[in-house]
Amino acid sequence: MIKYIEETTEFLQEKGFEKPEIGIILGTGLGQLIDEIEIIKEVSYNHIPNFPTATVEFHKGKLIYGILEGKKVVVMQGRFHLYEGYSLQDVTYPVRIMHKLGIKTLLVSNASGAVNLNFKKGELMLIDDHINLQGGSPLAFKGVEKLGSRFTDMSAPYDLEINKKLITIAKDNNINLHKGVYASVVGPQLETRAEYRYLGIIGADAVGMSTVPEIIVANHLDLPVAAVSVLTDECDPDNLKPVDIGEIIAMAEKAEPEMITLFKELIKIL
Repeated sequence: MIKYIEETTEFLQEKGFEKPEIGIILGTGLGQLIDEIEIIKEVSYNHIPNFPTATVEFHKGKLIYGILEGKKVVVMQGRFHLYEGYSLQDVTYPVRIMHKLGIKTLLVSNASGAVNLNFKKGELMLIDDHINLQGGSPLAFKGVEKLGSRFTDMSAPYDLEINKKLITIAKDNNINLHKGVYASVVGPQLETRAEYRYLGIIGADAVGMSTVPEIIVANHLDLPVAAVSVLTDECDPDNLKPVDIGEIIAMAEKAEPEMITLFKELIKIL
């Protein structure tokens, strides 16, 4: 993997990806932030050596380098998921590349379902902690200790100082930002009524199919990270209706401007 990381990093540096300060991963239906960036370079994933290729139709599949709020950023427009058939190492490979390019902070977004029925669709949740239900670890491979500590501490996986800043920004901008626990499942099927009840019992406030692998690798690399969920549907097991993926994407897009405000205002002060 070290050889692959070096090859990919050299390719991107030659393309002009020079010393980005902040990495951003945009989740399902969350692409409007790109409009706020002064784009310097963009490369499709399928042109980047050793990179996975996004296979989900609503994920763009581009790595973008540019300026946002005066800072150099590298942005994943579209991420990778276990449910696409990738390994956990594939899913998290871009985090290792962004770190190698030089980022000092990673910001992650996702679309998720609200398990906590006090949270409503269209609102945001700052991830304070998570539950890994994906059945594996992105660190469970031979030679991982060459890239960081094998037994990575996860007592505070989300950077406390960044989270404090995001809470303050939300208050200053009248954004209703919940704080909660995100459970990550494999998917791609949505949950049953019994599974939603189970998720509530074990302490999840929201559920999705991403993010946790990237957070684990960020911690493996000692990379400060924060994550925000856009809540796109309400997962009430007693009143569960069939899910319309189109509606989920539309809700993510509708709620995204508040997430963009959080990220932009945070980037100003990082």
